Amino acid sequence: MTQKRGLIIRGGRVLDPDAGRDGRLDVWIRDGRIERLTEPGICVEEKERENWEEMEASGCYVMPGLIDLHVHLRDPGFEYKEDIESGSKAAARGGFTTICCMANTKPVTDCAETAAYIVEKAARVAPVHVIPVGAVTVGMQGKDVTDMAAMKAAGVGAVSEDGKTVMDREVCRLGMERARDLDLVTLAHCEHKGMLAGGVMNEGDVSRRLGLPGFCNGAEDIIAGRDILLAEETGARLHLCHCSTAGSVELLRGAKKLGLAVTGEACPHHFTLTEDAVDGTSADFKMAPPLRTAADVAAIKEGLADGTLDCIATDHAPHAAHEKALGMKDAPCGIVGLETAVSLVISELVRPGVLTPLQMAEKMSRNPARILGIAKGTLAVGSTADVTVIDPEAEYTVDRESFVSRSKNTPFHGRRVYGRVEATIVEGKVVYRR
Repeated sequence: MTQKRGLIIRGGRVLDPDAGRDGRLDVWIRDGRIERLTEPGICVEEKERENWEEMEASGCYVMPGLIDLHVHLRDPGFEYKEDIESGSKAAARGGFTTICCMANTKPVTDCAETAAYIVEKAARVAPVHVIPVGAVTVGMQGKDVTDMAAMKAAGVGAVSEDGKTVMDREVCRLGMERARDLDLVTLAHCEHKGMLAGGVMNEGDVSRRLGLPGFCNGAEDIIAGRDILLAEETGARLHLCHCSTAGSVELLRGAKKLGLAVTGEACPHHFTLTEDAVDGTSADFKMAPPLRTAADVAAIKEGLADGTLDCIATDHAPHAAHEKALGMKDAPCGIVGLETAVSLVISELVRPGVLTPLQMAEKMSRNPARILGIAKGTLAVGSTADVTVIDPEAEYTVDRESFVSRSKNTPFHGRRVYGRVEATIVEGKVVYRR
């Protein structure tokens, strides 16, 4: 039997943190797996040439497919903002080969039936791997813990109440214990409801100048501290979503020193923008947690550099234009992020030397795979051929109208950035090519 046609990615800078590999190599892919890695330029014999496609990657990073732990696909229930097909195509354009979609859908992803709907639809329409995240409580009401075992059997890969916080300590503890027993990581949205006080941005000089209600860092820090203590008490695996304050970074650092199974993520907007970007008119700068101070941004960058923050996630949160047009006080929180993440990481972290390219691959691929406990995030021979090819020197201007995402709510429209995804490969198949 004739082998299926393979793919050779030629001459790229292969970045595989799992193997500590950083160097120019050719990557050979066949039957959906990495077949071999060779020195650049090994020729294919003439009789075999028709069985291989070649992709030139000179000057590009070639890294394990990017994994995003934190995406809102809005499907089911809010498909006018985004759906599984449009969101996963945006992910492919952004270099992501695996995405985890949050549970705040309609109905809430709090049961096996809704999880199965996501898995089945993704299998039909998504070019990338889609892993549903199940709710911690029924209806995300913070009262009764969900049947996590049934959801896991249906394909859920983690649990989270993202968008809300489980405020009742005992319910949160029970949820962590149930997740622990099923070896599911709990992705925590850390925001004390009682301290939000109607805030729409960070509390400080900028909010006072604009006359907008703000909420303080403590709203995040108190819940981060509580959840870390619950993780210590229960032995559960805990992941802090979208860390935005110097305090939450320091709390995470302390938890790691104690040897707790606690990890954390940062989002590109929280290491790129500060509260000074908010002008009071555009709700594209309204998000939860909000944009913080320069000192908080510096702490996040330090946390990424020293390993306190394990990964980078987008918190891709699409909203329709008419919703964001309601203004800072009334518009929903959130921005799209799948199609700008790579460029912002390279522009804000890699080019300035905060992270090396190998660390970028670690934060965006290997570590998310380890947190989920899935066999991805590597380019080892025999592994699934999920690969992202990035040109780090490509310079362009972000244009929201070019987005594949159904929604366009970004604060980065018109921003000049470096780094562009050239190709996204899922199980050996090229699902996006610029």
